[in-house]
Amino acid sequence: MEKRTMLYEGKAKRVYETDDKNLYIVSYKDDATAFNGKKKGSILGKGAVNNKVTNHMMQMLTKQGIPTHFVEQLSDTDTVVKAVKIVPLEVIVRNIAAGSLSARLGLEEGVHLAHPVLEFCYKRDDLDDPMVNLFHIKALSLATDEQVQQITDYALKINEILCAYLADVGITLVDFKLEFGVTKAEGQLVLADEISPDTCRFWDTKTNKKLDKDRFRRDLGDVEEAYQEILNRLMGNA
Repeated sequence: MEKRTMLYEGKAKRVYETDDKNLYIVSYKDDATAFNGKKKGSILGKGAVNNKVTNHMMQMLTKQGIPTHFVEQLSDTDTVVKAVKIVPLEVIVRNIAAGSLSARLGLEEGVHLAHPVLEFCYKRDDLDDPMVNLFHIKALSLATDEQVQQITDYALKINEILCAYLADVGITLVDFKLEFGVTKAEGQLVLADEISPDTCRFWDTKTNKKLDKDRFRRDLGDVEEAYQEILNRLMGNA
């Protein structure tokens, strides 16, 4: 399968058409951004790590009953996925206070929340992806009531699965971002985009060392090593 016309280029990936209208190729980049693109850089090997980690997670979640867009990995950085129309919502699940939640609610980073928090943001880079609630989603026709309920159910279930799975390899899942899409072939809502150190906050369970993009955001150093550490643990090479 070969790449044809590039449909989209984002901060971390390119998406290409293929000879099959129902399949795309996603190509992961080493480019790194933070603060909605205000900080830019590069993380050596990031594209390969994110591709492999995402595919590993997607296949594991599929076995647990979560439908995803994953089809086949082609190379270190390229993967075939089902063609989807992305629902214009970023879905954020939080287990521990960190990042913007700490700032907004005055919570010290590291405080364990009494219950997972689910947040929606409107996917609009030009607006810095503002947070929206169910009324905004309905008023702007961003998703149907049925889709929102299904996304909510999937997101909380994914959180349960990932927390347990990552705990077994000594990783605490602090929070993470998901995106969903509707397949062009069947019209099915599926998990899309990626699950990686770019989109999740991963902390070492014993030391709370950050093993994700916060190392880039906050200039903590050892960014490449942290990304590789996540891949090694998931693949059993720790």
